[in-house]
Amino acid sequence: MVDPAPGLGKNKRMARAIWSGSLSFGLVNVPVGLFSATQDKTIHFNQFESGTPDRIRYKKVNERTGREVAQSKIVKGFNLGDGEYVMLTDEELTAADPERSRTISILDFVDASDIDPLYYRSGYYLAPQGEGARRAYALLRQAMAEESKVAVASLVMRNREYLVTVRPDGPEPVLILQTMYFPDEVRAASDELPNLPTEEKFNDREVAIARQLIDAMTSQWDAEQYHDTHRKRVEELVTSKYEGKEIVLEAAAPAPKVVDLMAALEASVKAASSTSKSSATKTAKKPTTAAETKAAAKAGSKDAEPQRRSARKKAS
Repeated sequence: MVDPAPGLGKNKRMARAIWSGSLSFGLVNVPVGLFSATQDKTIHFNQFESGTPDRIRYKKVNERTGREVAQSKIVKGFNLGDGEYVMLTDEELTAADPERSRTISILDFVDASDIDPLYYRSGYYLAPQGEGARRAYALLRQAMAEESKVAVASLVMRNREYLVTVRPDGPEPVLILQTMYFPDEVRAASDELPNLPTEEKFNDREVAIARQLIDAMTSQWDAEQYHDTHRKRVEELVTSKYEGKEIVLEAAAPAPKVVDLMAALEASVKAASSTSKSSATKTAKKPTTAAETKAAAKAGSKDAEPQRRSARKKAS
């Protein structure tokens, strides 16, 4: 099969820190490095003119003259409205850069449940740098885990100030840093969405059926059972096209219409219950190993031996 992303996720070299500094709490400073905790596996494509091997390129051109403009001649403009702009050069914008700092300064410790997950941006690993940092790092991590707290801190990286949280990871002896949105960057649902339910009421039976459906679909969280099926289909399409196979388009299934809410809920509960029973049966009937089969046969042979002896005595 053609690998659409050769080398992606296959690099076994040690990770490189994208930022290095110290984690500060009180008078304690722990040298740390910031490492990417995730990788984007989105499949990317280049653009070509149809029927040719010619790549499509983008150029920065003057809107009025159509001529290409060199990067050194480009400035930034802040739109004031009505076609009026405030022009700023890169040098002028440096006046607004946050004070350069190599310190993640812890501001507060809070309960993780107090933070709305909507505020989280991206996740990173925060690791100690140098043998001398390990003990202080481990002490902070253990204390935070025992208190069930996360740290709220500030971080300056790439000329930008970030609000971040630092928390201990459960199964791994590592601290997780997550960048966050500031409050004015998070939209209020009530201000943005026009059709939110505010006055709907339900009887006990409707709520009970809905809760029954949730119970029927409840399972233990296991990240490994979820997969990017779209990416897999794109990879298969790339392979098929590379091998000269014809790409056949399938008609999309029509979206189901909800006519009777209760009927739909009850049918969903029935379907979910059937799925749960099927999964339980498959688990109960898991195939036995050769060793288990041999042991069972040996045990059965021992149980049958007294019966065979009794039969021989009667026959004699």
